[in-house]
Amino acid sequence: MLSEEVKTAYDNFYTNSDVAWRMLGAKYKAQNIVDVCKNIKPKKVLEVGAGDGSILHFLNEWNFAPELYALEIAQSGVNIIKNRKLVNLKEAQTFDGYKIPYAEDTFDLIILAHVLEHVEHERILLRELKRVAKYIVVEVPKDYRFGVDMRMKHFLDYGHINMYTPTSLRFLLQSEGLEILEDKVSMTAPETVKFNEFINRKTPKTFTKKLKIELEYRIKKTLGNLFGRKKQEQFANAYTVLTKKSDLNLHIF
Repeated sequence: MLSEEVKTAYDNFYTNSDVAWRMLGAKYKAQNIVDVCKNIKPKKVLEVGAGDGSILHFLNEWNFAPELYALEIAQSGVNIIKNRKLVNLKEAQTFDGYKIPYAEDTFDLIILAHVLEHVEHERILLRELKRVAKYIVVEVPKDYRFGVDMRMKHFLDYGHINMYTPTSLRFLLQSEGLEILEDKVSMTAPETVKFNEFINRKTPKTFTKKLKIELEYRIKKTLGNLFGRKKQEQFANAYTVLTKKSDLNLHIF
């Protein structure tokens, strides 16, 4: 169970953080989820760690599933989700961060987007998700990259206590008996980078700076297309994977 200190920190986050910034990021996260789930048609979908419902907003708008549910540790997040008046939202409630208050196989799909990097006991949560859903889609930021040792405070300030590469996440999921069906690596869109630079950081908006952001994105995209998956994973800022629970159990030794 999460401490009151952690719950309060996240409660304040949804009360004080910039709404426009969260909505912009959520649009791309939601698109990644739709992309990897293109071959399944879930009817009943639960987002665990739903925050303020930004991702659910877009999934509702795009009619991703007829029934949407949300779990979130912060009451302020749940309040915002309910206030969105999403047509397909059936229920939103708080939980303790680990125990899912639903019976086995209640859902077709669970969404865990930018949550796992915050979770102290990853495997405990994954086993609980596997209990209540057939499919699980996970997206994590790709924090692990060159110079990461020098940026520990930066990541901890965002509550990131775990780091993943696509390979390490695949290993974690498969070792918990989850079969990988689809995956996707993605880079932060220029629109998002510009917002962060010019709005959040208040960097002067110059033609040169805007051009640099666009060129960097296009160059990385081109190199990724030329040199294949490993290069794409190197440049990626996020990794999204759709899994299906199997009968495999974790065996050590």
